[in-house]
Amino acid sequence: MNIALVASLLVFFALSVPVAVSIGLAAMFGVTFFSHLPLLVVPQKIFTSLDSFPLLAVPFFILAGNLMTHGGVSRRLVDFCKSVVGGMQGGLASTCVIACMIFAAISGSSVATTFAIGSILIPAMTRHGYPVAMAATIQATSAELGVIIPPSVPMIIYAVSTETSVTQLFVAGIVPGLLIALSLVILVQIWCRVTGAGKRDGEERMPLMKSFLEAFWALMLPVIILGGIYGGVFTPTEAAAVSVVYALFVGLFVYREIRLRDLPQIFRAASVSTGVIMLIIGAAGVFSFLVSLSGLPNLIGTWADHSFSGSMSFLLFVNVLLFFVGMFVETSAAILVLAPILTPIAVHYGVDPVHFGVIFVVNLALGMITPPLGVNLFAAAAVADIPVQRMFKSLLLPVTTVIVLVLIITYVPAISMSLHASGL
Repeated sequence: MNIALVASLLVFFALSVPVAVSIGLAAMFGVTFFSHLPLLVVPQKIFTSLDSFPLLAVPFFILAGNLMTHGGVSRRLVDFCKSVVGGMQGGLASTCVIACMIFAAISGSSVATTFAIGSILIPAMTRHGYPVAMAATIQATSAELGVIIPPSVPMIIYAVSTETSVTQLFVAGIVPGLLIALSLVILVQIWCRVTGAGKRDGEERMPLMKSFLEAFWALMLPVIILGGIYGGVFTPTEAAAVSVVYALFVGLFVYREIRLRDLPQIFRAASVSTGVIMLIIGAAGVFSFLVSLSGLPNLIGTWADHSFSGSMSFLLFVNVLLFFVGMFVETSAAILVLAPILTPIAVHYGVDPVHFGVIFVVNLALGMITPPLGVNLFAAAAVADIPVQRMFKSLLLPVTTVIVLVLIITYVPAISMSLHASGL
């Protein structure tokens, strides 16, 4: 059954069948032809996969991100970041990284970050003399922070699928996210000085205090959400609900860029995004049940025991595996299929499951900027109105930088676990 399940899944992927449908069809195929289970097990497992309180955070964070995107938050964040770092050469590129980092702490999604920030900064960078492919690449790469900086939807999915604490994962993602953001700022600064781009970035800047006052309400959201979670005021799921109320209040009554007639469209878009993710989770629940029933995790565990001398070689294998998986498989699906299999093996080798979760998410975030799947690439290319192939040459530097950072995060656990050690 193991070979049939994996083979059928790969065939459906190769035929470009949507991810959720591919996983569901592979699971149905396994139940029908390779088990003695009734088909009734399919809806039962879908229901039990979705019957999880932490998963309620997913639709709330998606809705909050949509409300913030339509409520004028992204423009004010960009203006504030530009007023801080925009005066130097390469300031707009650095603004892109920092604005994406802040917006990531609001939306929890890299694609939402790409559209919200990219729709402002990609045209701005091209007006200031950046090659359009370079501008789109900087945006796509910076937006991957959307799944690393908490709150992060993939981290919630990993926590649910491996029974790990969502709060601990959020805490563990802060330092790696800041490290990647700092490294990207340094990279784009060097890149701009070598290529000569960004010499006019000081134009069109707002005074610092004015931009701060305008962005104040936007900047307060990550403070309220993350401060409330880490301060024990509310759980991540409750924080997601608070973020929706706050985003709606700011958009309707403070910035007044959301009108009541806009709400049905905003709620509809959030519902569609939520439906896609939940369908993947439900289908993956059935698939994971069949994988466990077939004994594949035990087989992989036995193989790993005989193949790896310790955690160093095992983690290298995981990094290589996730790098290639991230190139072809959607992030949520990859987590739901692989995390329940690989996490127990990592624990066997003495790797903390929270640290392993960060390794998992950072690796798959890299897949968002590597072809052929590269959802951030397609989103940035759509905003820039260029073929995605034009971005491939300029991807080499940022992808190499993130690969090096993935290895550092993997083999220096203190980067992920330092805030836990400090008592957070």
